[in-house]
Amino acid sequence: MRLLKVATCNLNQWAMDFETNVKNIKDSISKAKQAGAVIRLGPELEITGYGCEDHFLELDTVSHSWECLKDILIGDWTDDIVCSIGMPVIKGSERYNCQVLCLNRRILMIRPKMWLANDGNYRELRWFTTWKQENRLVDFQLPVDVSEALSQQSTSFGYGFLQFLDTAVAVEVCEELFIPVPPHAELALNGVEVFMNASGSHHQLRKLDLRLRAFIGATHPRGGVYMYSNHQGCDGGRLYYDGCCCVVINGDVVAQGSQFSLNDVEVVVAQVDLDAVASLRGSISSFQEQASCKSAVSSVAVPYKLCQSFKLQTSLSNPMKIRYHSPEEEIAFGPGCWLWDYLRRSGASGFLLPLSGGADSSSVAAIVGCMCQLVVKGKENLPVFNFKYLKLCVGSQFASFQTHYSVL
Repeated sequence: MRLLKVATCNLNQWAMDFETNVKNIKDSISKAKQAGAVIRLGPELEITGYGCEDHFLELDTVSHSWECLKDILIGDWTDDIVCSIGMPVIKGSERYNCQVLCLNRRILMIRPKMWLANDGNYRELRWFTTWKQENRLVDFQLPVDVSEALSQQSTSFGYGFLQFLDTAVAVEVCEELFIPVPPHAELALNGVEVFMNASGSHHQLRKLDLRLRAFIGATHPRGGVYMYSNHQGCDGGRLYYDGCCCVVINGDVVAQGSQFSLNDVEVVVAQVDLDAVASLRGSISSFQEQASCKSAVSSVAVPYKLCQSFKLQTSLSNPMKIRYHSPEEEIAFGPGCWLWDYLRRSGASGFLLPLSGGADSSSVAAIVGCMCQLVVKGKENLPVFNFKYLKLCVGSQFASFQTHYSVL
């Protein structure tokens, strides 16, 4: 057996709040290490927050991202754990949406996003460019201050994977999972066994089923461990990111996080046997035939062992029943969580809600009521916030809702 313990997370990041975002990242890494994980995956653009919009065009946004990454790397956060951290990176004259893969205070590789989300609510091509040099890794010169702090001058940049002594690991960023020919297809043929998907996926009604079917479809016919991480919360815009980080192996969901939560950091851990991946691939004749004539994908050799051998009393993560909310729960929980984040981040003391008695205002009142219930129910896990009064105006009558809590 090749035992591998992995951790993925939901993070409630704030756009442009670098201090809070780094704190959440460090917290998630600490929880992953405490659980014994050797891989930690974070969401897309987790250092800056996903919804920075035109702030991505400012050089300071990229500079502050490097400062935050340096702060993480000069400490012991990445000791003995592979961390995939999302941030914008400028190479030459182009700005890329990247995942930076780190281990033992070094940057192993920078993986730029090759296919950007640019429809519906997404406008990534406004701020980033796509990496077009497929199957190629190039040399990337690190910023001077980062280079001096890490005693590392350069790293690999581009599309490829990490080849460890006992397995291969690769990144697939959000939208890339849903394109007609996703990267994981050829990466699997090149021997990659662990796929990490860092996402910034907003909530839409019944969207979770679409995601999970994609994760299952990515690993059921070709084997593999698929890790998914997402933002969770309102990061300053009108979108709500609904989290639900998970781990899938060979088409079976073995770990699943919450879809709606008021917590800033949530980490889920799974222990898997990579020999199960190799066994499945070896049993599929068509996979063997296609692997024998594959197009080679570049890789970075990492002389490090991730897996553990079989131990007595070893407990693998078993397949689990997927947890779905009803449509009614999604309609209530999503906007309710968004309202709470918007309230505490705006610095307001509450909401003033005049009600006319119609369907619209009644629905808003119900959503605000759901928010209150979520806050009171989960207050022991919430960050420090003085939520004094939630005021509801109902016709000519006035009611005050007072939670009276303080979280330390």
